[in-house]
Amino acid sequence: MRIDGKALAAARREATAEAVQRRTEQGLPTPVLAVILVGEDPASQVYVRNKENACRKAGIEPRTWRLPADTAQTDLLDLIAQLNSD
Repeated sequence: MRIDGKALAAARREATAEAVQRRTEQGLPTPVLAVILVGEDPASQVYVRNKENACRKAGIEPRTWRLPADTAQTDLLDLIAQLNSD
């Protein structure tokens, strides 16, 4: 049996987009994916950009915080706490 992963992913993304649309039509907030990117690693930037694009296709709002590599741990933890309470 051959499985077409791209077709399955596209179908799942479309189903998710429809579910998000129904949700927002009911007056509920749009789902959000919050991403924190610390530093300038090129591979991480590509990964995050791909996740942002996938979110948009699925009707999910991507929000990305790009922080410098020298961000203090306490500042990062404060941001995480803020996002968790949102």
